Amino acid sequence: MAVDIFYPEPESPDADKALAAVFKKNKDRLVVALAFDVEEGKDYSGDIEDVLYENTILKIENHKFVKDHVVKAHRVLLPLEPIASSTAYGHVYPLPDKDGKHRWENLYIKYGDEYFPSLPLQTARIARGISPENVRILGGTGVDLDGLLIPTDRFGRLHINYIGRERSIIYKSAADVLSGRVPAGFFKDKIVFVGTSAIATYDMKITPFSANMPGVEKNATVVANIMNQDFIKKSPAYVDLFLVLLVGMSVLLISYRQSASHTILVYALLTAVFVVSNQVLFTFYGLRINFIYPVATLLTAGTFAISYRFFIEEKSARSIRKIFSSYVTERVVDELIKNPDLAKLGGERREITVLFSDIRAFTTFSEKHSPEEVVALLNEYLGAMTEVIFKWEGTLDKFVGDEIMAFWGAPMRQENHAELAFRCALNMSKRLEELQKKWKSEGKPALDSGIGINTGDVVVGNIGAEGKKMDYTVIGDHVNLGARVESLTKKYNTRILITEFTLNKVRGLIADESFAHMSVKGLEKVIVKGKERPISIYEIKSLDAGVKSIFTESEKEDIVRFEEK
Repeated sequence: MAVDIFYPEPESPDADKALAAVFKKNKDRLVVALAFDVEEGKDYSGDIEDVLYENTILKIENHKFVKDHVVKAHRVLLPLEPIASSTAYGHVYPLPDKDGKHRWENLYIKYGDEYFPSLPLQTARIARGISPENVRILGGTGVDLDGLLIPTDRFGRLHINYIGRERSIIYKSAADVLSGRVPAGFFKDKIVFVGTSAIATYDMKITPFSANMPGVEKNATVVANIMNQDFIKKSPAYVDLFLVLLVGMSVLLISYRQSASHTILVYALLTAVFVVSNQVLFTFYGLRINFIYPVATLLTAGTFAISYRFFIEEKSARSIRKIFSSYVTERVVDELIKNPDLAKLGGERREITVLFSDIRAFTTFSEKHSPEEVVALLNEYLGAMTEVIFKWEGTLDKFVGDEIMAFWGAPMRQENHAELAFRCALNMSKRLEELQKKWKSEGKPALDSGIGINTGDVVVGNIGAEGKKMDYTVIGDHVNLGARVESLTKKYNTRILITEFTLNKVRGLIADESFAHMSVKGLEKVIVKGKERPISIYEIKSLDAGVKSIFTESEKEDIVRFEEK
């Protein structure tokens, strides 16, 4: 039995003798609470009372460590005789955390040169039938109770494993006991604590589960922890260090691969996983893993990583927007910002389809009209053609005077780049016809143009003078071939010409009539300037609605060589 009540003052000689007699009769199975006063900076260095010696813990390992870290009392409130010498004692010094909650039990404190066990430790020792000589303090590790190691921190404190809120342990009122309402034998083979639970007794403790737990139940909980070996185990320091490193590296590695928005989601998920795992290990396995350092690492590394990713992404977004806003639609720019790997700014080889368009007889037109008229008409034409190119998701490379250069397949990969260029050319031709009607109605000259399309491997990327003038463009033989083919539209008096390379990419679409009311006519095999290998060229025209598409190969076997542009 443990009596969690102080007896600092006498009641009456007869009552004190009667109580002392009961205590003395049951001395081998009873322990009484003893009050010690603790005040920072104060220590007791004199001799202790004789009745206290048999309650001290005699075996100390790592004594210097224990002496430097243990709580030191400067006064003890012993009961008066005959009670003082009739029983065993255990201290009940409480030391809450800074938030007022009692999470720890000081298993021993120092008074004078001796160390005194707490009421729960003394109770557990007596309940297990262990003599005081078989209790050892292991400095910085725990308390050895005849082979049972009770883990403590360096201050000799046991982390209390609370069962729950108040009254998680069985309560029986003194009135019920005295009136006989408690069955005979109810307390047999049980550890019984006698104490107060009324709020007016001022022995209420704040715990992680309750704001009004009686101190006697807190002490009983500690005894239950010891008897059931139900301890909260602290993870080793190397585990805490490993977790900090693991969390930090995980955040940095994740942020290196992910966008800022994805990093936030993964960071939040990682935090949630750690918090839940920490709680599960604590609740179900009694394992206390350091929470502050890994979470602080998450907050610090996560904030740095997310900020860095936002900075990098914003810088990348500005760079991409600056480079591509004049080449492609806003939708494509946004897609490139979301997936910057698609906008690889270094040169790379890639298959694309290139389109060249040039106004016919533009020089003659310029000579016959004022600069204002030329610029106004040219701007109207280029604006309309640009809209069509963007409609078909093309990349506008450049304007060279009246010439337009566009391509498909970069910076975003487009598996149907040839089809898109093909449809764009037909749409440009139709839009030009609409402009011609408009110009004629306004009394303006009707400009005409030629379009050449070719498909093949080129080098695409930022090309120019570093830090001075850089353009995202394409270079290579197939680009030159596209320009040569466009110039042949004048020779064959047609608006759209494509090469055999482009035709091979869309031949299946033509065969299954995915292109409606359209004529594809093979003209000749030609050798353009700078080339030795002949290529077949094809004329593309739109037919009236309802007319079935036509595809014919050239019947000419001769090869025509062109030396001029």
